[in-house]
Amino acid sequence: MATIKYSEQIADVEAAKNLGLLPEEFEKIKEILGRTPNFTEVSIFSVMWSEHCSYKNSITWLKTLPKDGPHMLAKAGEENAGLVDIGDGLGCCFKIESHNHPSAIEPYQGAATGVGGINRDIFTMGARPIAQLNSLRFGDINSAKTQWIMKGVVKGIGDYGNAFGIPTVGGEVFFDECYNVNPLVNAMSVGIVKEGETVSATSYGVGNPVFIVGSATGKDGIAGAAFASKDLTEDSAKDLPSVQVGDPFQEKLLLEATLEVIKTGAVIGMQDMGAAGITCSTSEMSAKGEHGMNIWLHKVPTRQANMHPFEILLSESQERMLVVVEKGKEALVQAVFDKWDLNCAQIGEVTAGGNIKYYMHDELVADVPAHDLVLGGGAPIYTREYKEPAYFAESKKFTISSVTEPTDLKPVMQFLAKLPNLASKRWVYNQYDSMVGGINMSTNAPSDAAIVNIKGTKKALAMTVDCNARYVNADPEVGCAIAVSEAARNIVCSGGAPSAVTNCLNFGNPYNPEVYWQFVGAIKGMSAACLKFKTPVTGGNVSFYNQSSYEGPVFPTPTIGMIGVLEDKTLQTTLNFKTAGDVIYLVGESKNDISSSEYLYSFHKVKNTPAPYFNLEEEYKLQNVISSLIKSKLINSAHDVSDGGLFMNLLESAMVNNLGFEISSDSSIRKDAFLFGEAQSRVVITVSSNSHFEEELKKLNIPFTKLGVVKGNAVVVDNTNYGLISEYKHSFDTSIETILN
Repeated sequence: MATIKYSEQIADVEAAKNLGLLPEEFEKIKEILGRTPNFTEVSIFSVMWSEHCSYKNSITWLKTLPKDGPHMLAKAGEENAGLVDIGDGLGCCFKIESHNHPSAIEPYQGAATGVGGINRDIFTMGARPIAQLNSLRFGDINSAKTQWIMKGVVKGIGDYGNAFGIPTVGGEVFFDECYNVNPLVNAMSVGIVKEGETVSATSYGVGNPVFIVGSATGKDGIAGAAFASKDLTEDSAKDLPSVQVGDPFQEKLLLEATLEVIKTGAVIGMQDMGAAGITCSTSEMSAKGEHGMNIWLHKVPTRQANMHPFEILLSESQERMLVVVEKGKEALVQAVFDKWDLNCAQIGEVTAGGNIKYYMHDELVADVPAHDLVLGGGAPIYTREYKEPAYFAESKKFTISSVTEPTDLKPVMQFLAKLPNLASKRWVYNQYDSMVGGINMSTNAPSDAAIVNIKGTKKALAMTVDCNARYVNADPEVGCAIAVSEAARNIVCSGGAPSAVTNCLNFGNPYNPEVYWQFVGAIKGMSAACLKFKTPVTGGNVSFYNQSSYEGPVFPTPTIGMIGVLEDKTLQTTLNFKTAGDVIYLVGESKNDISSSEYLYSFHKVKNTPAPYFNLEEEYKLQNVISSLIKSKLINSAHDVSDGGLFMNLLESAMVNNLGFEISSDSSIRKDAFLFGEAQSRVVITVSSNSHFEEELKKLNIPFTKLGVVKGNAVVVDNTNYGLISEYKHSFDTSIETILN
């Protein structure tokens, strides 16, 4: 039997097209190499030039996002994750990424490996993960397929995160029919690192050895980056090998071994093997360090025999990393990974020049320039055309007068309290361990952002994920600015100061001009809000092609992950009503606006309306006022008005301790708009009875309304009793689990 000569398997344009490359991209590869690539080489380019790895259709606009801020230690694109200074010689490392396509095909492993991958991005930089969050979007909750996807995703996240030992402390869950085929699974990880203990994803020093550590390499996940860079179709299930398989116990060993090996001082650079596996880590590290590598693929520990070079290179098997070691210190590294019973195999060495040469035994199977493979190097960059969709102009025709105001508000209240988008997500979060790993939450009472204490200091971290995709669909620029603003508002209402942002930009096919218009608008809105709040974008990822061939694109969903700092953890402010007799105030101005609200969209079924009222200057001023009130220790609770409007805000604050409220509405505004509208830049606070408080608010020169008082155990509006808090709480708590069980 003749020996396969991989170097002689010359590729053609049809092979390139089958791998997801455009004909003109194939010609560019030939120009770069000065020859026609073989199949292994074109496979390498196909994954590295996929949208998932190269951002070729988004980088032009991503570069316009603000990257500078007062706390920045690593700017977007410089490292695997964002890094900001939080004082006391500590940095916060954080990032959010998507695992949408794998989760649509195999929900459990798709979601689980998303959690594993984002945590590796954190600890390969030398940071210990301390908290996880996630943002999940599913289709119609009453559909059997959605329930199957949801149950698999949530179990995958819970099983992996719980076993790995990092608590899940926050997140969001949203349902809409646009996600029926293509759910969104965005995972965020936050870690802490001491100053001087970070590691960069780089490679340099001719002769320095290159190691692969962690799990063995298998055929799972091959071409996963390319799989995530195309639309879902009815045949996507045939791509099931593109879904990786995770092992959280192996990842826990890898975490401890990684942090230990960094302390040996032997590590030059380190990178997680995520999308595109060995291909990506070798090329990105080489390009950053302006060196090359010789890699011997037959030395890679594999789970299957006789794997082809392209399979080893493109495999996305989980729990693996590439480590470049200072020559002469190999034994130090080997000893650490032996201690943790993990593979640690030298598979190459650093070379001069910029090319990576991949060998299979004695055969050179691929010879490619690292710089031309990567983002910011020779990878193609496109500026796509975009145009405003017809629905946008049509939405502007909506007027509130076209909706008849209900004469009885109680059915609306009951409907909203059990609406899956607004109801308790306890069915989800009860599957997550929020205390695993000895996490030190300062209080069990809920706040608008998750708060995690930083051990050994008086500080705490605040963290949140936010995006109302319905608002973004209605107006991408305004909707994305709202997403950033609400994330900041949640942190401020919890007692923190916003610091920086990571994002996960989930959109449809970028070749669709209307989808690309949504993307461009979202970037503009994000930029404006991040500049205003001084929260630079530290990184994240772009996930295009979130659409099916038969249901079209999902709502544009630019998920915002934000972290902030509480300089004094005693300033943590929770959302729950504390004591009967406390006075309830609304800070900010109510508007005669029900646009894009759950009330309008889900109760009245009116679905094409503008984004809710929003003014960035008013939002900025509101947040400064709330921060000032918290620092002055004048308030007992703070809770921002968001999805579901003022009614849901008050109900959420009331249900914690079963304390009712009696309020009066504003006669100048329709009662449904007052209670259920989602106009932005409003926060409900409570204070102990204090005749001087309103004088303090007036000094701050901001609109406010005295709503009423915390009283009894019922919902009372304008002297009308709309039922007991306990009745609403039962519906709120059990809605989702009743549907799913």
